[in-house]
Amino acid sequence: PLPSPTSQSHFPVPLPSPTSQSHSGSHLTSWLLTRTMATGAAEPQHRSFETLRVTPVQKHVLHVELNRPEKRNAMNIAFWREMVECFQDISQDSSCHAVVISGAGPIFTAGIDLVDMGNDFMMVDGEDTARKAWQLQQKIRAYQESFTVLEKCPKPVIVAVHGACIGGGVDLVCACDIRYCSQDAWFQVKEVDIGLAADVGTLQRLPKIVGSQSLVNELAFTARKMMAPEAQSCGLVSRVFPDKAALLQGALDLAASIAARSPVAVQGTKVNLLYSRDHPVPDSLRFMVS
Repeated sequence: PLPSPTSQSHFPVPLPSPTSQSHSGSHLTSWLLTRTMATGAAEPQHRSFETLRVTPVQKHVLHVELNRPEKRNAMNIAFWREMVECFQDISQDSSCHAVVISGAGPIFTAGIDLVDMGNDFMMVDGEDTARKAWQLQQKIRAYQESFTVLEKCPKPVIVAVHGACIGGGVDLVCACDIRYCSQDAWFQVKEVDIGLAADVGTLQRLPKIVGSQSLVNELAFTARKMMAPEAQSCGLVSRVFPDKAALLQGALDLAASIAARSPVAVQGTKVNLLYSRDHPVPDSLRFMVS
């Protein structure tokens, strides 16, 4: 079963939420100091995943690869569960100060694995329509958590996109802090082509990233492809590289630069930036000093 975003058993150490007013600035600072400045801790052992590959590549930098290249990194049931497990581990890994996400193989991701995921949605438990609808809501909330966990992770997350980034891939990159891509990259909000509305983050995050509701509506209503130059011009990505090798090197160099800064300062900055995105300026200023 997929992890429930409301189940505390999946969060052994509570993460500070950038959108919650219950976490004061002093609480946040104390929490970050506890998690990032611990001394004498053993070198972390990164668990193995079926759909992800986690590799320490530089000091304080982890590389997380979507690792189903034979399936074009399509997102099966295991992927959604493992994203939560992986980034909960990273959140509590004091040796990690920055993360790079990329895709193994010829493309970043083909999106949802319809063959594997179709059965999960078709076989919803419930004696009647209302109970089936309730169970479906719980499933969707759990899938949403698979990308929201990227925002909850206090470490900056950089995503490096090459080739196609389709459907759920756009949901994923929208939850990352910094987005780079290669010249051959393209992005597609694909859900309307299969009779769905994008339901795990694109419709909520993309308008705040590109700043044009008209463009978001066009992409979401038509499922047309957005190529790398347009993605950069609208602000979806901040840099475009000539090929995958240069892209990965650029993303890792950026991660190393971030990791060289104070983890308390960087992670506190991320928490406040996310809070400010979702709250008025006066509330965000109060959050900063409370």
